[in-house]
Amino acid sequence: MGPFLLRAAVTGLALWVVTLLVPGITFVGGQTGLQRVGIVLVVAVIFGLVNAIIKPVVQLFALPLYILTLGLIHIVINALMLWITAWITEHTTHWGLQIDHFWWTAVWAAIVLSIVGWLLSLVSRSAERAVGG
Repeated sequence: MGPFLLRAAVTGLALWVVTLLVPGITFVGGQTGLQRVGIVLVVAVIFGLVNAIIKPVVQLFALPLYILTLGLIHIVINALMLWITAWITEHTTHWGLQIDHFWWTAVWAAIVLSIVGWLLSLVSRSAERAVGG
């Protein structure tokens, strides 16, 4: 359970940083700071589930596009996963992730999320190594 919670926290932090850097993507809902943190963590878990369940299927069907675009379609697929996460939270609750427009907002958010997530995973890995050994 520990690695799952750490991964959700890193993803949530990365999503929060993306909302600060990319205009048009925000978290909605929550009256207190604790509620907002909870919303960020729940959205991170939903995003992880979308990536675990839907993304492999989309990647399989997009295999010819991966070859044709030399892998650049991966950015659009990541943007689609963000868009699906926002759609799920928007249509099932009154809180969650909100994305104004797919094309530039979600695509830029996917690019920034990849970079920030990578940087945060480097930091968390080095912290695990320092604690573990």
